[in-house]
Order: sequence, then C-alpha cells, then structure tokens
Amino acid sequence: MRLAILSDVHANVEALTEVEAAIRQARPDMVVCLGDVVGYGASPNECCDVVRKLAQVVLLGNHDAAVAGRMDYSYYYDAARRALDWTAARVSSENQLWLRSLPYTHKVENIGFSHGSPVLPAEYEYVFALEQARELLPHLERLPEVTFIGHSHLCKAFALSSGGLVEDVSATSLALDPERRYIVSVGSVGQPRDYDNRACFLTYDSQTRAVEYHRVSYDIESAAQRIFDAKLAVNFGRRLFLGV
Repeated sequence: MRLAILSDVHANVEALTEVEAAIRQARPDMVVCLGDVVGYGASPNECCDVVRKLAQVVLLGNHDAAVAGRMDYSYYYDAARRALDWTAARVSSENQLWLRSLPYTHKVENIGFSHGSPVLPAEYEYVFALEQARELLPHLERLPEVTFIGHSHLCKAFALSSGGLVEDVSATSLALDPERRYIVSVGSVGQPRDYDNRACFLTYDSQTRAVEYHRVSYDIESAAQRIFDAKLAVNFGRRLFLGV
C-alpha cells in the first residue's frame, strides 16, 4: 500500500492547492491528513473543503480541536489565541461539525497516525527532540512498526530499539529497519519550520518500507497577503517566506 501523508495545513490554501496536485500525480492508495487543517492562516473554509475531498483519513489537530470547541486554548499565546478566535468566527457550521467529529488517532495494518505524541494523543505533546522520543521507550511494545505524526512542523524521524537506543534520523528518504519502531514527523504543508519555505508532504510504501519527503513550491506572497489583509498577526505571514 502506498500512502500520501500530510499535516499542518494551517489554512494556507495556496500551499494546499499545490500539494493536492502533487499528491494526485503520485496516485497513492490512501491519503491521510494528520490534523491542524486550520489556524494561523486566512483560508480555513477553503482548506477544510479541499482536505475533506482529498483525504480518506483526517485526524484532529490541536488547532482544529480549539476551533471546534473540543479543547481550552485560553493559555495559548495572544497571537495564536486571536487567530483561533478569528477562525472560529468564520468557519462554516458544516466544517465546524466535521472538525468536531475527527478522531485523535488512526491505524492501518501496522502503521499508526497521530497529530502529536501517540501516547495520550489528546494532550498534544511534541516529539521533535531525542529527549521526547526517549519518553516513548516504555511504550515501545505497544507502538506500531511506524507512527506518523505532525505538530512540530519538522521533517525528521526517530528510530527506537528494544535495547533502549533512540536515534535521530534526518533524511529526504529513508528505508525503515523492521527490527525498530519509528516515529516519523511529516513536516508541514502550510507553516514549514525547518528553514525550507516550500510546502511538505511525504509518501510511504508499506511493502518496501520506504519513506520519501516531497517539497512543493507555492505562491507564498499570496498566502502571506491573505494573512495581512485579514489583520492576523503579521508574523504568521512573514514566517512563510523564511520557513521558520
């Protein structure tokens, strides 16, 4: 089975449109979105509409949960909280109901999917450093062969071994060792933070166990201008140019 996996669209319809075209060209057997369709960006309804048609599986990200009334976000920093308030006021009732219905996790064969850490997924813990990956070792036997996550907006993987070894793996493509468990962060469509401003998604072939990251250029100026025009935090638009 060949999968296309995307995450963290963050209401960036310009990026999502180009990623959608690249995914359709790749002709995967299944498309999975790991959540955060909304938040930060200025096109929440457009992105919800595209993802609902594109992906067979969509998970609930923390920004989605906030907009759908499924979590308290009063402790978020001011700009993010204002963006969520702005989004909640504009997302359609149909998309609100859809966001409210999304699951935290999903599993296909021996492949897991979660927005953040697969342990207590409703708490949206990050896994972007070795220290956080090591916290998964006590749960190793319960983890699938590979778990794909979003949330960090980074493109990296962690290989966990039964002997307690955890390795940081950063590559544009990798072949998974069947003797290990993997946590693979898929990067971000709409808000990359790995110093590459192109949108990102990955493909996974469950037969060859091959992971490949794909970077896609898009009209950053238009996406940023939408944010500026919506009077959202200027930094949400500026950071698109930098990929941070």
